[in-house]
Amino acid sequence: MNAISVAELRQNPTEALARAEAGETVIITRHRHPIAKLVPLDEPGVTLIPARKRGPANLREALGPRPYTTEQVEAILLEMEEDR
Repeated sequence: MNAISVAELRQNPTEALARAEAGETVIITRHRHPIAKLVPLDEPGVTLIPARKRGPANLREALGPRPYTTEQVEAILLEMEEDR
């Protein structure tokens, strides 16, 4: 594991990426303190987060079927008004 500073990474990001691609883990430092780790994708223990789905959220699928139809809700409300 080799360490490079943020300034070195800014000046030559291709070198750091090539090292990671070659299987090396690169520690990135700021003021001599480690702040990040650049690791190759094939290294065990690395979990990739899947991309978000594009498009609007479909809450109906997430919530499942509605328990009552509009007509059923209106009938329940009418019944509640009659009970008063």
